[in-house]
Amino acid sequence: MRRFQLLGVFVGCGLLSITGCSLLKSAGASDPHANESKATIEGLVRDISCPIQNLQATATHFNMKCLQECVKSGSPLVILSKDGELYVPISDKMPDADQRQTLLPFAGKYVRASGTVFERKGTHAIAITAIDEIKDVHLTIE
Repeated sequence: MRRFQLLGVFVGCGLLSITGCSLLKSAGASDPHANESKATIEGLVRDISCPIQNLQATATHFNMKCLQECVKSGSPLVILSKDGELYVPISDKMPDADQRQTLLPFAGKYVRASGTVFERKGTHAIAITAIDEIKDVHLTIE
C-alpha cells in the first residue's frame, strides 16, 4: 500500500511539473527579458540599509545624518519610491558596472529616473538613462 502512495506522489509531482512547465512557457518564462519595461520612477536616493530595517523611513521622511553616514561608509544606493518599493540601480551592459558615482550627487534628494526597469521575485532594478532632482516634493528631514 505504501508503495502505491509514494508512486501516486511521484506521478502527481510529475503532472504538476509538466503543468507548471507549460504554464511557465505560456507566461513567457522562456524569454529572458520577460520582466523588463521602460519606465519612469520617482523617489528618494538613499542608502539601502535603513529603509529595509526601519519601516518608518519613507521616501519623504528620513534622517539625513544617518543617510550621510551610511553613504560615507559605502552602503549601496537605491531609489525608494513613495509606495515603498526599492529600486537598485544597475547598468545597461553586461558585465554590470557600478552606478554609485551616478547616484552620489542625488543622495538625500527626491528624483525622477527613467530607464529600463527589471523585476524578479519582488526585487526591482533600474538601468537609468536619465535622472533629475524634483525640487517641489516636501521632504521631512530629521
